[in-house]
Amino acid sequence: MAEEINLPKPKIKGEISVEEALSKRRSVREYKKCSLSLEEVSQLLWASSGKNLYRRTSPSAGATYPLEIYLVVGEVEGLEPGVYRYFPLKHSLEEVKKGDIRGKLTQAALGQEMIEIAPVDIVVAADYKRTTDYYGERGVRYVHMEAGHVGQNVHLQAEVLGLGTVMIGAFYDEKIKEVLGIGEDPLYVIPAGKI
Repeated sequence: MAEEINLPKPKIKGEISVEEALSKRRSVREYKKCSLSLEEVSQLLWASSGKNLYRRTSPSAGATYPLEIYLVVGEVEGLEPGVYRYFPLKHSLEEVKKGDIRGKLTQAALGQEMIEIAPVDIVVAADYKRTTDYYGERGVRYVHMEAGHVGQNVHLQAEVLGLGTVMIGAFYDEKIKEVLGIGEDPLYVIPAGKI
């Protein structure tokens, strides 16, 4: 088993309100050529589905939590390039694959260059069975709703941090799985970087 990497504790008070973050929210496809800090990455991951006072930062139908969050690292201070799986309850990472795969991820996503330019990409993937075992085929709808919750959380957190991001859903599913080395079905690729 790979070494567990503990992330910096997330902040639960910000500089701007939810209303201000909503008013500033926009899709950003161009990023400065610079690294993100481990604190910034930690905050984005926590916003996605991290542990809060009650359960998680994003809701899940029947608390089935079908989503897995993967971090594709190109340029993060204190973190080697590679693919990492996020563990929300421990707020930690585990390396899945070594090396900078952003170029291959870009190819699997129809050549959308912002994926390779961004210092990190967050990939939201689903294990549908966790929810459909409980809710039947209607569970597929719930999984997609949950992915939307996660995407919006990441987007609003990026605004608060002064980062840019965009939600990407156009890609070849099987190629994304192969590039990342995962078994779950990808739903979003979310590049993030400084603007």
